[in-house]
Amino acid sequence: MNVEITLAGAEFVQRFSATRRGARLARRLAVHQLDEWGVPYGCELSDNAAVVVAELAANAVLHGHVEGRDFELRLLSLADALRIEVSDARGERGPERRPPRPGAESGYGLHLVEALATSWGVSDRVVGKTVWVHLTTAR
Repeated sequence: MNVEITLAGAEFVQRFSATRRGARLARRLAVHQLDEWGVPYGCELSDNAAVVVAELAANAVLHGHVEGRDFELRLLSLADALRIEVSDARGERGPERRPPRPGAESGYGLHLVEALATSWGVSDRVVGKTVWVHLTTAR
């Protein structure tokens, strides 16, 4: 199914508590917002965005948490891509893609993000960092 976001330039921004519950809510609200923009639940783009948001939000909670600070999710509809940004307060600690270890139960998140993304990277902020990902919206 070819899916395109119907609102180029549309933006969604929300802050969440840096908890597992906040990460779960970020994923759920992201796919809900995409549905509002014309990307139906269960399509490839929605599912890929759910995985990316889940991984980046989990990383923000586990590795980017600073006591008393939230993390932020931003979705931006570009002409041919969906930009997903997750910002946290820990700027000195960037994402680390480690080699997979056989039998490990964790450490695969950034490998998944890299496999799904058209491109991804990290940007500095005044406080913290932003990990961003582009997912292609039209094939």
